[in-house]
Amino acid sequence: MSNTEVAPQEILCEAEGPCAGVELLVPRQVPLGGPRAMDVRRTLPQRQRSLIGAWCFLDHYGPDRIGNSGGMKVPRHPHTGLQTVSWLFTGEIEHRDSAGFHAMVRPGEVNLMTAGRGISHSEFSTPDTTVLHGAQLWVALPDTARHMAPTFEHYRPEPVSGDGWTLRVFLGELGGSVSPVATHTPLLGAELLLEAGTELTLGTDASFEHGLLVDAGSLALDGYPVPTDHLAYLPAGHSSVTLAAGNDGARVLLMGGEPLGEKIVMWWNFVGRSHEEIVAYRAQWQAEIGAEPEIGMGEDAEPRFGSFPPGQPPALPAPALPNARLRPRG
Repeated sequence: MSNTEVAPQEILCEAEGPCAGVELLVPRQVPLGGPRAMDVRRTLPQRQRSLIGAWCFLDHYGPDRIGNSGGMKVPRHPHTGLQTVSWLFTGEIEHRDSAGFHAMVRPGEVNLMTAGRGISHSEFSTPDTTVLHGAQLWVALPDTARHMAPTFEHYRPEPVSGDGWTLRVFLGELGGSVSPVATHTPLLGAELLLEAGTELTLGTDASFEHGLLVDAGSLALDGYPVPTDHLAYLPAGHSSVTLAAGNDGARVLLMGGEPLGEKIVMWWNFVGRSHEEIVAYRAQWQAEIGAEPEIGMGEDAEPRFGSFPPGQPPALPAPALPNARLRPRG
């Protein structure tokens, strides 16, 4: 998914100060396009917390009736220095990218695209989809992996069930379930369904920070109530978490990872390390789609963001850069 804000702000992502207990991150509404656009609820990044492990972005959307909003229509757009993680509850999305991968995103199946040095992709909800509901997450690649060749993985985790709960681990390891999907820092990503009144304690990696998004129902995390659509943050140092569902049960996404330990500048769909990198990424994208010339780019230069088959909708041009220099803060 693209960040389609017309004036995206530079975000310096780094590990924030210590947090003693559960910290609540309130979602903000962001439209994905024009007046009939599908709204998403963005809970990461925020001013108070921009990273959870290497997780740097979380959009939560739906249930969205396609007849009202038109669904997801995100033409070809670029990414650098990150991995996109797509997870659906309802509906279907068609993914196509410049590394040659073409796949469907379906409920209970994770699609992970590694942008590395640069990739472009498109996402459109399918004609048969009537209700779209899911989450789009980004993972910041560490400096050792951010210039790698782009790639793509698809995985359908087998559910693990217990008394009143069902767990699907799509990244990392939890509750005895292990995902084979490759990550470049230690990570966790899982969906958990809890029946009404269920209380569950899960063993967790104490070196991980964790985030818990409540998609539906009511839930308490370690005794702290977490409202629907909100993201709860739990700092490193916890070897277990206790989840208690209310009378309606709950569906949650649990994410975690070791603190990244690196500063990253995130603007529009690019993750970099400096002002100069972001400016160069934007210029290369604009030149490759014919929106602007790039000074110093010859006709024979290899495109950073690859090519697309003919007949696809026009690519998204990049927004204008802010007037101020993109620079690390803090």
